Amino acid sequence: MGVRTKDVVVLAADQKATMGSFAVDLDAQKVYRLTDHIGITIAGGSGDAQTLVRFLRSQAKLFEIERQNKITTKALVTFIANILSGNRYYPFMVQFIVGGYTGQPMLYSLDAVGSVSEIQDYTVTGSGSLHAVSVLDTQYSTSMKRDDAIKLAVRAVTAAKKRDIYSGGQSVTVMVIDSSGIQELGKKDLEKYLAA
Repeated sequence: MGVRTKDVVVLAADQKATMGSFAVDLDAQKVYRLTDHIGITIAGGSGDAQTLVRFLRSQAKLFEIERQNKITTKALVTFIANILSGNRYYPFMVQFIVGGYTGQPMLYSLDAVGSVSEIQDYTVTGSGSLHAVSVLDTQYSTSMKRDDAIKLAVRAVTAAKKRDIYSGGQSVTVMVIDSSGIQELGKKDLEKYLAA
């Protein structure tokens, strides 16, 4: 899931990877750093998503080397959408949420065939979406500060973990993106948010 405020974007996800009704991994990574100011969450097929994450990282780095300038969030989202749309007849089975900071916080949702939605407030993907969005619908505010946005993201993912059988895992992964770049919250940082 992703939450956008006027100062920050928060990306968060559970940590359970499943194969049908079998929990394959309870410490799966579903939030990735693409650049020093752009992150992505994954839902769907792990193999497809991980392949695309590796490719996007290399393309973003190549862009920076060739142009001696960092790729913008919008440009990388457009690139992802073009890849997904170009494979629509043999699609990558994924849903992405991309958050970044390019002059301001930016949040996008992409589906498996390259449809892009620019998000002003919050968005969700994956099997736990119904449970997470219920929390977001009732508790999101445009005037939220950084800590409030993190608390809300953790609360929404926790709600999905409680009620959705395909969501779960050891903890919650949280990435915060603002004007100073990306901060990935460690276990110690998360403690105060998980308790709230």
